[in-house]
Amino acid sequence: MSAVSDDLAKDTGKSAGKIGISLLIAIGLGYVLTFVCGRLLGPVRYDVFASFWAVLMGFGAALSPLEQELSRQSALASAAGHRVGRSAVRTFVVAAVVIAVLSLLTFIPQATTQLYGGQFWLAVIVLVGGVAFAFQFATRGLLIGHNEVRRFSGLILGEAGARVLVLGIVVAIGVGTQILPLALAAAAGSFAWLLYARPTAKLVDPHLEGEPWPVVVKRTLLLLLAAGLTASLVTGYPALVKLLAPKSDAEQLGAFFAALMVARVPLLLLSPLQALAVPTVVRLSASEEGHGKLRKLLVLGAIGSLVVAAIGAVISLFIGPWAVSLLFSAKFAAQGWWVAGLVWSSVMLTIMQLMAAVLVAQAKADKLVIVWAVTAVSAALTLVLMPGDTILRAVVGLIVGPTLGLAVVTAFVVRKPAPVG
Repeated sequence: MSAVSDDLAKDTGKSAGKIGISLLIAIGLGYVLTFVCGRLLGPVRYDVFASFWAVLMGFGAALSPLEQELSRQSALASAAGHRVGRSAVRTFVVAAVVIAVLSLLTFIPQATTQLYGGQFWLAVIVLVGGVAFAFQFATRGLLIGHNEVRRFSGLILGEAGARVLVLGIVVAIGVGTQILPLALAAAAGSFAWLLYARPTAKLVDPHLEGEPWPVVVKRTLLLLLAAGLTASLVTGYPALVKLLAPKSDAEQLGAFFAALMVARVPLLLLSPLQALAVPTVVRLSASEEGHGKLRKLLVLGAIGSLVVAAIGAVISLFIGPWAVSLLFSAKFAAQGWWVAGLVWSSVMLTIMQLMAAVLVAQAKADKLVIVWAVTAVSAALTLVLMPGDTILRAVVGLIVGPTLGLAVVTAFVVRKPAPVG
C-alpha cells in the first residue's frame, strides 16, 4: 500500500472514530425522545405522532443529498485550495424551495386529516422544521467536506440534544401527554445549525463563479427525487403506509410503528457516515488503484449485508416483541415476524444508502434515481396490490423493495468505467 493510501486510511479511521462516538451518543438521545413519546402517548395516539415524525424526518432524509453534494463540492474545493462558490449556494436554494413547497402540500385538508389526524398545527411545524433542515444539512455538508470533523460531530450532538432538552421542558411543565408539545420537541433539533452558522459561512464565497442555474437545478432535483424515494421507505414509511394501505386498527398500527422504530437501529447508526463516504470516494477515485479497492469493498459489503440481515432477522423473530415492549411499554404488542422482516429491510437499506453515497460521489444522479425508483415503487405496489391486512403488506413491502434495490445499486457501483477512446 502506498504512503498516500496509508495516510488516507488513517485519516478516514480517525474521522470515523470521532463521528462514531458522537453518533452513538446522539442515537441514544434520539431514542430517548421516541421511547418517551411512545410511553406518554400510548399506541393509539402514537400512531398520529409516528406519522408526523415520518413526514418531518422524511423531509430531513430527502435533504441528505444536499449534505452529500455540498460535501463533494467542498472536498473538491478544499483540495484545490479555495472555498465553495455559487454552485453550493444555488444547490442550497433549490433544495430549500423544494422542501418548502412539499411541506405546504400537507396543508391540504385531506392530507392533514390522513397524516396528522386533522391537527393543522402539525403541518405548520413540518413546514418550519423542514426549511430549517435545509440549513442543517447544508451546514453538515460544508463542514465534513472541509474535514471539520469536530464541528460536524458537534452538530450531530446538538441536533439530538436540542430535542431532548425541549422534551424535558415539555414533561416538566406537565404537557407531555399532548401531541403538539412533543412535536415541537421533535422539531427543535432542526435548528442546531445555528450553533455553527458563523464558522460555516466562512467556508462559502458566493462571489466565486459556479455552474449555471439550469445545471444545478437539474442535478439537485434528481438527487432530491432519489432521496425522496429513499425517505419514503426509511423515515417516511409510516406516512406511506397511512396513505397507500387500507386503514388498520390504530392500536395495532401504533405497535407496528414502534417495532419499525426499534428495527431501524442499523440505519440510524450509519446515516451520518454517508457524508464521510462521499469525500472518501472522491479521493479514492483519483487513482486506478483506488477504484479497484473501492469495488472490492463494495462487493464484500453487499455479501456481508445479506449474512447480517439473515442473522438479525432470526434473532429478532424471538426477541423482537420483547424488545418493543421493554422500550415502549407492554401496551405495544408487536409480533415476532413483524420485527424479523423489518430488521431484514433495515440492513438492506443500510448498505444501499452507503452504496448510494458512492453514486453521489461519482455524480451519477440518474442511476441514483433508478435505484430508489425500483426500491420505492416495488414497495408501494406491494402496499397497494398485495392481498392481506395492512401490517402484512407493510412488512412484505419493506422486504421486497430494499432487496431488489440492493441488487440494482450493487450492479451499478461495481461496474468498471467504460474505456475512453
